[in-house]
Amino acid sequence: MTDRSISPHVARIRVYPVKSLDPLERARTTVRPDGGLGVDRSYAVVDADGEYVNGKREAAVHRIDATYADDGDTLVLRDRDGERDAESFRLADADDREGAAAWLADHYGYDVAFEHAERGGYPDDTTASGPTVISTATLREVGSWFDLPIGEVRRRFRPNLEIGGVPAFWEDRLYADREHTVRVRVGDAVFEGTNPCSRCVVPTRDSRTGERDPDFQRTFVEKREATLPAWADESWYGRGYYQLMVNTAVPEETTGATLSVGDPVEVLGVSEGNPQG
Repeated sequence: MTDRSISPHVARIRVYPVKSLDPLERARTTVRPDGGLGVDRSYAVVDADGEYVNGKREAAVHRIDATYADDGDTLVLRDRDGERDAESFRLADADDREGAAAWLADHYGYDVAFEHAERGGYPDDTTASGPTVISTATLREVGSWFDLPIGEVRRRFRPNLEIGGVPAFWEDRLYADREHTVRVRVGDAVFEGTNPCSRCVVPTRDSRTGERDPDFQRTFVEKREATLPAWADESWYGRGYYQLMVNTAVPEETTGATLSVGDPVEVLGVSEGNPQG
């Protein structure tokens, strides 16, 4: 596939109103001052010690079916086993958040609470807190390594922006070395690609049951190293190849910009400096 034959565009936008729970699909979103998209990770669930209750620490999170109503303002919780009826909670209402915390505490077997970021959110990477980027073709290719459908791969890797019209691993063009970033325009927004995203235990697990594949990481590393494209800066992979997706930083002027499914994606060039360096 030649450069002239590709047509990079936004194929999918996903935000995660409650950190570590299921996504909300959006057709259009705006960029917050902290770099996040809309309601992405506006809420987090913490335990009694104030630690995040997330997939890295708690496999039972995968057995929760979370959906949203009212444009993300209402959280609907079910367990995937079907043992409890669905319950709805208004996230902006403190009493309802306590109710949602009680539901989750019953599911996990220990007390939890909701935290709300009045401005911004709870990103995984606080240095490069913009949206994460991957291509549809990459998700499909990784699925072929494990005989997994693309939807399952998407749920495991949890990207914000999915790019269509490009080959697998095209997103590896969106970062440079540790002294530079790659500027990319998405709709009205400009982001700075900083580095490939290091992965945790979550992609090794079935997204519905939490069951872990003990061979997943080893196989992934072997395949990722074998297929790493020539345009990827290999200096980021010194500690292994368990990395996929691209982290981004957000220039101040991008705050308030909008992006939509179908928007073209344009690589603008390389800039000096990298917050991840």
